[in-house]
Amino acid sequence: MNKYVCLAVFLILGMSVFSQQDAQYTQYMYNMNIINPAYAGARETLTINMLARTQWVGIEGAPQTGTFSIHAPLGSAVGLGLTAVYDQVGPVKETNLFADFSYTIRASENSNLAFGIKAGATFHDLNKDMLNPSEPNDNILLNTSLNDLYPNIGAGVFYYTNRFYLGLSVPNLMKSKHFNMASTGFTTEASERMHYFMTLGYVFEMSERVDLKPSTLVKAVAGAPLSIDLSLNILFNDKLEVGVSYRLDDSVSVMLGINVNKDFRIGYAYDYTLSNLGDYNSGSHEIMLLYDFNRRNLKSPRFF
Repeated sequence: MNKYVCLAVFLILGMSVFSQQDAQYTQYMYNMNIINPAYAGARETLTINMLARTQWVGIEGAPQTGTFSIHAPLGSAVGLGLTAVYDQVGPVKETNLFADFSYTIRASENSNLAFGIKAGATFHDLNKDMLNPSEPNDNILLNTSLNDLYPNIGAGVFYYTNRFYLGLSVPNLMKSKHFNMASTGFTTEASERMHYFMTLGYVFEMSERVDLKPSTLVKAVAGAPLSIDLSLNILFNDKLEVGVSYRLDDSVSVMLGINVNKDFRIGYAYDYTLSNLGDYNSGSHEIMLLYDFNRRNLKSPRFF
């Protein structure tokens, strides 16, 4: 059986055990509306974000992830957005399309509290042309019943100032089955479980030219170990940003960001795997493009 088929089978069967299904991002601090609809419009202007991630380079069929989002404020309180997430593991492809809505309350002169909901659907596709019918083990996937589409909704809250943020969200509130393995002789099924996210960050002004930006992302899923990202970025002259990140018991990362101008940002992250899986891959790569329309005309800075 091909390597990518082995990986896909392992991940499919593992979903019912480990349940860590949602794609992960190292540059989460600039991509928060993917997991939290309350972030829609928080950058105070029309924003487009694109991200591409190649995980575990060297392992055939390893996860490939792409995201696209666009969001903007509508008046002083409402935010609207669209998000698309593409995730492929071997022959298994998942696409998520969601619309986001947020409503922001002015908590004080310098702080805001936003509530958000998202609604959309997840599409699954199993490319059976990539499988080899002559391989007995490939029948595990060839005989798999795939739910092609299921709707879902999510919700979140986001509290923020110019230099602080705290977000809580559940992007998938509806539990849905991904694969029915009964016809293969397996009794297990892979299903989408609710993922609980918390994001937290602060920007310390060390000097006129240097800002220190610690942040964290916590992800909790029933039946799975708690996932914690601890990140530290340093921003120089509002232009160059370098950082490191540690994902608990999983990986360490380095990050580089360049603000080409006040509107356009390019970001890159490299993850080095710390688990035994690191013996079989050369790490993960992630690149992000972020564009704020007319950001230069806004008075308040946005560090996240």
